[in-house]
Amino acid sequence: MTSAIDLNADLGEDESPAGIARDIAIMDIVSSCNIACGGHAGSPASMRTMLAAAKSRHIAAGAHPSYPDRSGFGRQSMNITLEDLEACLTSQLHDITTIAEQAGIPLRHLKPHGALYNDAQDDPELAGLLVELAKGSNLALVGMPRSLIQKKAMARKISFIAEAFIDRRYTGNGRLTPRSEAGAVLADEDERLGQGLALAQGTELTAKDGSLLKIDAHSLCLHSDSDGALETAKKMRRALENVGLVIRPVS
Repeated sequence: MTSAIDLNADLGEDESPAGIARDIAIMDIVSSCNIACGGHAGSPASMRTMLAAAKSRHIAAGAHPSYPDRSGFGRQSMNITLEDLEACLTSQLHDITTIAEQAGIPLRHLKPHGALYNDAQDDPELAGLLVELAKGSNLALVGMPRSLIQKKAMARKISFIAEAFIDRRYTGNGRLTPRSEAGAVLADEDERLGQGLALAQGTELTAKDGSLLKIDAHSLCLHSDSDGALETAKKMRRALENVGLVIRPVS
């Protein structure tokens, strides 16, 4: 069991007043955040708001780029050439990097969003592209432990942050259950808290097929758009601290 864990959230994806208020409130709880930068959600205005809030709270900010899929919220795999995807991701990183520089807060990491995140874990071309983008931007790369993207990051000698999810059901091979399947998102708060503690403490959790699974993670993610996300975030931090864990960004 580690003595510290990072708690992160994907933010800047809902630009309604309620969504912005919720995301800023979540930043009072987490130690790092991943900010949508235009692919699936987000705008220059939302990026500025999220980065300013992250700076004032001294939490680690990262880029959260996606397939260019605003209508589908980046949750569908896309038939796009690697060259076009590279151009799109480079543009998203340029936009958020420019705004971060203007705000006076350094970006710490890159975490792909949605389908791109899932696809890249085991796809050599996508994994390689994201690794090179992270290396070129001098950012740590966030992904799943025991994935191809982790192996490629290690081979290129860039920092890799192994991430696990508090509110998502895992398959027996350590990947996320597709959202199209029933029960892919953990709706019960007690179940979320139990899974979060198991992940943080390095103990086994139950996968969708009933098998026991152990995932070694440096950072735990809670999606801000899950029902009850703010309340779960508060209780998750309290539960982690109650078992002696310090909440802080991955160094």
